[in-house]
Amino acid sequence: MRLEIGNFYVKDITFGKKLSFADGTLTINKEEALDYIKSDKRITEAELYIAKPGDKIRMCPVKEAVEPRTRPDGRSLFPGYTGDLAAAGDGVAYALKNCSVLVVGKHWGGFQDGLIDMSGEGQKYTYYGQLNNIVLVADTNEEFEKHEQQKKNDALRRAGHRLAEFIGACVKELTPQDREVYDLEAMTKREAVVEKLPSVVYVMQPQSQMEEMGYNDLIYGWDANHMVPTVMHPNEVLDGAVVSGSFMPVSSKWATYDLQNCPNIKALYKEHGRTINFLGVIMSNLNVALEQKERAAIFVAQIAKTLGADGAVVAEEGYGNPDADFVGCIVALEDAGIKTVGVTNECTGRDGQSQPVMTLDEKCDAIVSCGNVSELIQLPPMETVLGELEALARDGLSGGWAEDEVLGPSVREDGSVIMENNAMFCGDRVCGWSPKVMKEF
Repeated sequence: MRLEIGNFYVKDITFGKKLSFADGTLTINKEEALDYIKSDKRITEAELYIAKPGDKIRMCPVKEAVEPRTRPDGRSLFPGYTGDLAAAGDGVAYALKNCSVLVVGKHWGGFQDGLIDMSGEGQKYTYYGQLNNIVLVADTNEEFEKHEQQKKNDALRRAGHRLAEFIGACVKELTPQDREVYDLEAMTKREAVVEKLPSVVYVMQPQSQMEEMGYNDLIYGWDANHMVPTVMHPNEVLDGAVVSGSFMPVSSKWATYDLQNCPNIKALYKEHGRTINFLGVIMSNLNVALEQKERAAIFVAQIAKTLGADGAVVAEEGYGNPDADFVGCIVALEDAGIKTVGVTNECTGRDGQSQPVMTLDEKCDAIVSCGNVSELIQLPPMETVLGELEALARDGLSGGWAEDEVLGPSVREDGSVIMENNAMFCGDRVCGWSPKVMKEF
């Protein structure tokens, strides 16, 4: 399977008369784009903004991030979700790099939504503070969930994915500035020199805790709660087969942008044929019932063993209840004789003294930490707020609170913020580009 991604590097974004890309500048016809978004009658209000690194902009509640792309062959970016079901991972895609489409609620937030700062102290906490962003701020007629802490955010999230396709189409007839090629041979048909290297699988545990449809990550449009672990080609993940869900404290989440650009997959690709034989991806899940967790761990270990894996990297999207899946999977792999590294964040409390994951095992002896979700962060007021900052305290966003007897409210009268890292949008970057390092005391 061979995937070629043609890249167009965005240096600036502006609004203008025609959707186009030229000399590093992405120009968007705002009215045309908004009309396209509002074709979904659930969208009652919508506005577009531009947020670039260094801008004095704070966004909250942020719900999704997507890289604008297009497929010259006409296939949808997210098969089974934004278009007809079709195989992903093969062929050619074009991507607008250094930019994303961000989806922000105009008023209402929830447990799974977060905050992004484009400058100041808060900028470093999330990858999206470094990008040129097209920001869709919108509201919907989904009255039934406005006051729910858990929101499906279906209309807003779909609007973001559709907008990413709409914008990406401007480069469909252009020549990319450069190309990335991901070409991984069939597992059983590799050169002898590659076969002699340690064989490694990447185990992904996307969020699937909610038993009701509409909250979890999607695999080809299918709810991850309703599947058992299976083998996927890494190209499928990079090419839109997996769409981020609307559940989990947001610093632990993988946005769709993260999946389209998964650094862990790209790192394993880079070492393929040099230091490892990268077999591919085992796509697991994070279901809530104990029997389902145990079943998933058995499936993962049996698949990895059958493929002949010597090593595995396991990454979970979440913490708390999903830690049982994460640790159980690592233990099952180790019991099968497969050396395993885990990648996750920790919940060690505001003082850093609590147990880092909900369950532990001595076989989990190689864990990469991407940070503490409970770490307190204080941010000064920001000149411009896109969305509604009050949502951080009012709507049950993980990491925010309406009142604390010691700290007071998360959102102060002057617009400054005190919150837990939990509320930083995709801040822990378990997908592979976390800049955090361990400090020895």
